[in-house]
Amino acid sequence: MKRQIIDKIKQYETIIVHRHVRPDPDAYGSQMGLAELIRANYPEKKVYTVGEHDESLSFLAHPEQIDDAVFEGALIIATDTANTERIDDQRYTMGDFLIKIDHHPNDDAYGNLLWIDTNASSCSEMIYELYEEAKDYANWQMSDASARLLFAGIVGDTGRFLFPSASAKTFETAGQLIQYDFDRNQVFDGMYEMERKLLNLQGYIYQHFMMDENGMAYIKLPTEVLEQFDATPSETSLLVGSLGNVKNIRAWVMFIEENDTIRVRLRSKGPVINGLAKKYNGGGHPLASGATAHSWEEVEQVIVDLKEICQNA
Repeated sequence: MKRQIIDKIKQYETIIVHRHVRPDPDAYGSQMGLAELIRANYPEKKVYTVGEHDESLSFLAHPEQIDDAVFEGALIIATDTANTERIDDQRYTMGDFLIKIDHHPNDDAYGNLLWIDTNASSCSEMIYELYEEAKDYANWQMSDASARLLFAGIVGDTGRFLFPSASAKTFETAGQLIQYDFDRNQVFDGMYEMERKLLNLQGYIYQHFMMDENGMAYIKLPTEVLEQFDATPSETSLLVGSLGNVKNIRAWVMFIEENDTIRVRLRSKGPVINGLAKKYNGGGHPLASGATAHSWEEVEQVIVDLKEICQNA
């Protein structure tokens, strides 16, 4: 499979790399890291990264703005994106050939060529694995720019290597990547430093979250609370893991109001929660998923469902 992907990359002159909406470090890491890897090894090719930019990820990279005409005859690669609805920039359908590279459950088997590895800690780890194959098969070289992005993606999706998804292979990959010339402190600062307003919002979360006897917890962040702390819905992504520090917590959910919908961010220390995410227009990993609620009444049902999961786990 990896060699088929490498062959396709060799074949096409124009390559456009997509990732999922509401990007996180692994979305940028795998998308931009792959693009930098291709540029380093095929400088004659035209390689683009697309999707709406998230300012919180500016320390990593910026996607590009391209015209529709660029998609004609192009190879399209979607990284870290489980289903077509979540591909950022729906023009991916305008290309000539579509490759899916992902580490989420393959519920939507889109694409002409698919490489799925649910055991991988991150899609960025998979891109490094692709490089390892191409190093021998096609004489690829790793670049400092790509190494930096892939390292950031792995760090982001493993919670600084604290999540169970961080395997021995993950640590080995990270060990290889840090041998390249990039500033690890700059990466960590960009990912984890927070403005004072977000630290204040984190304090609000610790003061107001609710937890039951089975270790199920939740916090609601309606628009008026976000406005109180001058925080945007996307900025709250830095705070989702906060409740993981609470003793005896088993699973938690953060509800963030955004326009006409409510983001549902689910995390767990054991009970499987991606089935619950699928029930509410989402999906993800067994211990880290996201979904969407359309009313605060629906939010109450999510809470009931998560309580039941923790009670029965």
